[in-house]
Amino acid sequence: MQVYFLGTGTSQGIPVIGSNHPVCKSEDIKDKRLRVSVWIRVDETSFVIDCGPDFRQQMLTSGCVQLDAVLFTHEHADHTMGLDDIRPFFFRQKKDIPIFAHQRVLDNLIKRFDYIFETENKYPGAPGVEIFEVKNDQDFLVNDVKITPIKVNHGNLPVFGYRIQDFVYLTDVKTIDDAEIEKIKGVKVLVVNALREEPHHSHFNLQEALDFIHLVQPEKAYLTHISHLMGFHEEVQKKLPSNVFLAYDNLKITI
Repeated sequence: MQVYFLGTGTSQGIPVIGSNHPVCKSEDIKDKRLRVSVWIRVDETSFVIDCGPDFRQQMLTSGCVQLDAVLFTHEHADHTMGLDDIRPFFFRQKKDIPIFAHQRVLDNLIKRFDYIFETENKYPGAPGVEIFEVKNDQDFLVNDVKITPIKVNHGNLPVFGYRIQDFVYLTDVKTIDDAEIEKIKGVKVLVVNALREEPHHSHFNLQEALDFIHLVQPEKAYLTHISHLMGFHEEVQKKLPSNVFLAYDNLKITI
């Protein structure tokens, strides 16, 4: 399995528009973060988790030319607003692109991207999608790759993370039930959000993320969905445990 971090920033990205914060002025490429997403390849299967407003740029930079599915964590704009940019994959592959999401998220996408989901007099330039509802405690397949949904809470909003073999991807987590933690145990690589050092009402801060990693005990952990308020990449990395890493845009790992 290969995992490509397409984006590792929070909802505004880094740099934030108009900000004079030192991190937003940094020349370090690792301090420049697009909206959060990952591209996963398992053998011949290629899919992404979330496609935010930077999706087109991320696909061009990564060199991704095959898209077998899009998995959504939740409906917020930084995770969904790139849906229209699946068009080149749809045109080239000549078949609908499967999308997997909670029914609430599917309903939201249908409302916001109605022209994509239209069944009568559909605009010929729109992409086609095939809808699959994700339900908790029900594994599903992308081609022959098994995906296990993991329910977490983004404040009061239920959000899905996903386990693929020995890899778990969780973003926008604030709390998680014990039964869901059991689905993560034994994983080799855990990706989890860590917004900043200060507490936040709907995201893990750094200490909460580190406590969660200690609880789950993965071989390695990567932090994502990072705000400029976390600080400079190189300075924060020096403070982390030896098996915990700040993810950065265009980082590639093999599991």
